[in-house]
Amino acid sequence: MKSGIPSLNLPAHGGQALPSEPTSAEGLQAVLDNLDALVYVSDFETYELLYMNAYGRQTWGAIEGRSCWAVLQGGDGPCDFCTNHLLLNKDGTPAGTHVWEFQNQLDKRWYQCRDQAIRWTDGRMVRLEIATDITERKEMELALQAAHEAAHKASLTDELTGLNNRRAFFTFGGQLLSQAQRYQTPLALIMIDLDFFKQVNDAYGHEAGDNVLRHISALLRERIRESDCVARMGGEEFAILLSEAAADRAVEMAERLLKLIRSSTVHYRGHQILPSASFGITVLTDTDKRVEDLMHRADRALYRSKDLGRGQVSVNLPEQSI
Repeated sequence: MKSGIPSLNLPAHGGQALPSEPTSAEGLQAVLDNLDALVYVSDFETYELLYMNAYGRQTWGAIEGRSCWAVLQGGDGPCDFCTNHLLLNKDGTPAGTHVWEFQNQLDKRWYQCRDQAIRWTDGRMVRLEIATDITERKEMELALQAAHEAAHKASLTDELTGLNNRRAFFTFGGQLLSQAQRYQTPLALIMIDLDFFKQVNDAYGHEAGDNVLRHISALLRERIRESDCVARMGGEEFAILLSEAAADRAVEMAERLLKLIRSSTVHYRGHQILPSASFGITVLTDTDKRVEDLMHRADRALYRSKDLGRGQVSVNLPEQSI
């Protein structure tokens, strides 16, 4: 590659303004070759690389007669993330600098890119890019983001069962309630409480009780839709919000779950534990303002199931349901 380059009006980089009218091509070449960043120029129409500084040549090799996408990405066609269309106005004039970040497919490093259209010495429009390696900073940002997401997920997940926890139930439940009220669609709540759970803990230990809770949670998770919300509310109590479901569907679901639970067995250290549960059901009314309003009625229905001998499904239906 020739050491000299045409005179260019290059943008500021790293807070230092590059000379707009260098005293010599050699001087500008020295400045660009000592930048700790990639600088390249490519033709807008053909994508042919017309210039690349020493930083780029040392990383990606020779450029003579090659396209930007072949040298920088190792691809066989223009990149689907190419920003050329963002660099020109409708009248063909330069649109200013476009700053973006991406991970290079060849060296897997992250770069902050400053792209703009400029006039080349022969008058044609070309793309000028200055790309600074930001890998260390980006990896720290991604690690921090992953940590935040993990913490947020943990704050909404019951550690033992993997179901939504009480906090998540009220968060997602509030959204389902607002949606049902907005579109005037039904919403049903099923409250579930395991029967004689304390006896399981007393007879076999808390580890056995934990196994029962995980077993019941798996049964519930497998039988609800993505649009519904199931949560462990604490202890041996669970709740299910069924979107677009009236009382009849909620009763059908509860009776099916009760039959499934009572026909299942939890094996623990040679013991066979036969779980049972009581259910309380209600539906959304025109006057309900919060998820707690539904819970109060469903709890009353649940207590009725307990009073009737447990292993029952009871319903508390308001007069003005949606």
